[in-house]
Amino acid sequence: MSDAVPGTDKSAGKSDAEPATRAFQAEVSRLLDIVANALYSNRDIFLRELISNGADACDRLRYLALTEPELLSGDSDFGVELRPDAANRRLEIRDSGVGMNRDELIENLGTIAHSGSAKFLSQLGDKKTEVDLIGQFGVGFYSAFMVADKVEVFTRRAGEQHGWRWESDGRSGFTVEESEDAPLRGTRILLHLKEDAGDYAEPQRLRHIVKTYSDHISVAVKLVAGDEEPETLNAAGALWARPKSEITEEQYKQFYHDTAHAFDAPWHTLHFKAEGMIEYSGLLFIPSTRPLDLFDPGRRGGVKLYVKRVFITDDCTEVVPTWLRFLRGVVDSEDLPLNVSRELLQNNPVLAKIRQGLTKRVLSELEKKAEKAPEAYIAFWETFGPVLKEGLYEDSGQDETLLKLARFKSTTSDLGEGSGDGGWTTLADYATRMPEGQEAIYILAGDDLEQLARSPQLEGFRAKGIEVLLLTDPIDEFWTVRVGAYQDKPFRSVTRAGAELDEIGKDEESEDKSAEDAGGGIEALLAMLRLSLQGKVKDVRASKRLTDSPVCLVADEGDIDLHLARLLKQHQRLDDTPTRILELNPKHPLVAALSETATAGQAGAGGTIEDVGLLLLDQARILEGEPPLDPAAFSRRLADLVAKGLG
Repeated sequence: MSDAVPGTDKSAGKSDAEPATRAFQAEVSRLLDIVANALYSNRDIFLRELISNGADACDRLRYLALTEPELLSGDSDFGVELRPDAANRRLEIRDSGVGMNRDELIENLGTIAHSGSAKFLSQLGDKKTEVDLIGQFGVGFYSAFMVADKVEVFTRRAGEQHGWRWESDGRSGFTVEESEDAPLRGTRILLHLKEDAGDYAEPQRLRHIVKTYSDHISVAVKLVAGDEEPETLNAAGALWARPKSEITEEQYKQFYHDTAHAFDAPWHTLHFKAEGMIEYSGLLFIPSTRPLDLFDPGRRGGVKLYVKRVFITDDCTEVVPTWLRFLRGVVDSEDLPLNVSRELLQNNPVLAKIRQGLTKRVLSELEKKAEKAPEAYIAFWETFGPVLKEGLYEDSGQDETLLKLARFKSTTSDLGEGSGDGGWTTLADYATRMPEGQEAIYILAGDDLEQLARSPQLEGFRAKGIEVLLLTDPIDEFWTVRVGAYQDKPFRSVTRAGAELDEIGKDEESEDKSAEDAGGGIEALLAMLRLSLQGKVKDVRASKRLTDSPVCLVADEGDIDLHLARLLKQHQRLDDTPTRILELNPKHPLVAALSETATAGQAGAGGTIEDVGLLLLDQARILEGEPPLDPAAFSRRLADLVAKGLG
């Protein structure tokens, strides 16, 4: 029973033994209504969710009992039972798992989606999207309200004395009280079925649903109908231990649904057995859609670790690195002790070797996919590329492979010149297109691809036919610094690289003409602006990168990049943004006119140049996603300048 609804306690002052009535939060009530009435297109799913929860509870108790055998109380049988009562339109689901105490009951059945039900609601779109989302957000238990107008949960934590009862109609709230009717261990869920859901109390319907959705649950699912002998409905086997030749694609897909609590089809399936000095087997899946908690700060994984088919943990970063946390499935080791502790997991050399082997295997499969099915691989990259790039930042030892797998948008993507499908390119292809004299891989980082493509920082690079990679994932600012280079070509931000343009495709005749066109008047203007903008910018200089825009901001050598500074400031990791260099385009009509005014030394020119200089600085800040230094003053100067132009 791990699914979960934040509730507000309205029982202050009551003892634990007294009934406690709690109200659902307003957004939770709305979410429950969506789950019960609009979310699932197939109501059969509720049974799969409840059975999966029961199987998880059994797995957890099996693991706890390795060190605390008294928790079993002499009963080592694990399983889930379905007890239909067609006459009274009721269905009971029992499990012999770990059960819950009062606090766990309130937390697990009183908190829908720990990462925020408001976030979940904001993600709901059309019905297909909703179905894809539901299994990844911890609300499976509440699918019971699709078929039931009242749900009762009786539970007792293994090894504890008190049993508890939880009841809710899925609308007004829920009640928690001590109960003598709770099982000796585990959980019993009693569904009072709606009038149009009475068929879910029919044995034949239950047989069909279990065979369809829960055939490979790790514990036996039994049907107990009346006085008949209990009937086992599922295979109850470890699918990963069976030969691949005996397993159908549909069985793989269903196992993925069962273990990942997901509704999409897996993008790729890896079923393997490693033999030798260390033996382990695995059945791993790469989802086709992004789990909602993929970027949760806790960065929890989705691969379950088993030892000799005994469940150990469902979040083991010692087996799967955090930058592969999109993986779902099972890893089963033959070489770990059954009583392995969390502390031993963190320092176990066997797990380190398993992790290394799994990582290489997954990356190898991705390489094959990228080569043989490039379009399908692009779909994967668009979904999980930002996570995979975390491996480059974390010094995973897989830099060469990850750089080969990485895909990028660039300034040539919109022209169809990149070699990658869908406008994506590889670093290897980028390197083949580098013109003579280019010694670095140029990058520009930001939040929005279209905004980056329009950046004035790129004008000089486009003019010389130099391709620039456009990076929009926050991790890009960090891995490019750690990795440093690709094939001895350093990654270099265009916000620092303007001076290098002179050396790429250099043409002395055109360079001499450019210098002649620029004239000498710019120096007087620069001197005046350095004085008037002192303290607001680090320097003012003529630009070698601008061809169309009048102005831009750039970072000085050794200073932090513009976009990275914004990221760090947003996360309160940087107190003050470093002052920048203001570059002017000498060929722009506005700058040329200002240069003439500064050179002529006209009366009042100083005031005009100072005002226009501040306007240009604010314009450059706006282009970089920063607000003007003084919005009110910016508005006033702009209005005055327009008025003079119209006068």
